[in-house]
Amino acid sequence: MRLPLRLIQRLPKTDLHCHLDGCLRPRTVLELADAQGVKLPTRNLAQLTRLLRAGKRTRNLGEYLKIFDMTLSVMQQKESLYRVAHELAEDSAAENVRHLEVRYSPILHRKRKLPFEVIVDTVIAGLHDGGRKTGMTTGVIICGIRSMDPRTSYALAELAVAYKGKGVLAFDLAGQEKDYPAKAHRDAFQLVIKNNVNSTVHAGEAFGPASIAQAIHYCGAHRIGHGTRLREAPDLMRFVNDHRIPLEVCLTSNLQTRAVKNIKDHPFGYYFREGLRVTVNTDNRLMSDTTVTQEIALAARAFRLSPYEVKRVIINGFKSAFLPYAERARRLREVNLEIDRVFIEEFPDDYDRRLTSF
Repeated sequence: MRLPLRLIQRLPKTDLHCHLDGCLRPRTVLELADAQGVKLPTRNLAQLTRLLRAGKRTRNLGEYLKIFDMTLSVMQQKESLYRVAHELAEDSAAENVRHLEVRYSPILHRKRKLPFEVIVDTVIAGLHDGGRKTGMTTGVIICGIRSMDPRTSYALAELAVAYKGKGVLAFDLAGQEKDYPAKAHRDAFQLVIKNNVNSTVHAGEAFGPASIAQAIHYCGAHRIGHGTRLREAPDLMRFVNDHRIPLEVCLTSNLQTRAVKNIKDHPFGYYFREGLRVTVNTDNRLMSDTTVTQEIALAARAFRLSPYEVKRVIINGFKSAFLPYAERARRLREVNLEIDRVFIEEFPDDYDRRLTSF
């Protein structure tokens, strides 16, 4: 039973894996470049949009990440950071995202010597203001970068600790996995763990399950970004499942980085039916030309999810959010009831039979 896109858009949702520098509106990139005197490959909006979207042309994670050079070039001023964050929150709220966690690395926004504090404060403010009208909650995840000196990751971890409870929800490690092991950044994660700060790590996307093992056992990750290759290590997968470590799955970007050959090869459906806590996220709205609504629709169609199973996936997102327990529990109660109301309105005659069938 296929859920129409308009219905999925009505459902309350989360986006837990969303990169700030991967979620600009194409017109915003062009306007910011014009205002800042930044040279782009083209000033034609249609051509620029094609260059900013990965489509089918990227062959690996490295090529996918190369597109970020363009977006980062216009995100070096306070005003541009606020605008990008504000617009991202607006776009998310427009499709009924109720909780949005946005990750980025402040070190990548210092080409014009902006202080770390200005960068972090500005993004937090932009997200908050953009989501305020709909009551959407937002928060920031600060990223270390695998390919940079581990001392840089430590400095960014210190920043995450300093902003604990002030808009920063967690610390992450992003970037190329191959040749840049997570364990090299262990000191940064030890700092955030000792200060009771949440952590997540990009792992198992462009490298094997050893990357996921390092994220968990060396870095103490509370969530795993992607985790696409976890199924290659059954014992580790059981550990992840037993400890309810959520996977931040990003289907479209996994196709574009060639983490999987096609959607049918993606392990999402297998993970879900094995009971892992899988969540569905955008990764990069711009590069992947997607929304949470589209990602959930893709998962439902590719893996033949019933409406009840779609509800379970959405609930996984709220269960996995880096929010205080009491707030998560309240949100879960509200979301459970709201999804049921939407389904009853959509399927008034046979709600019980059709929505709970597998």
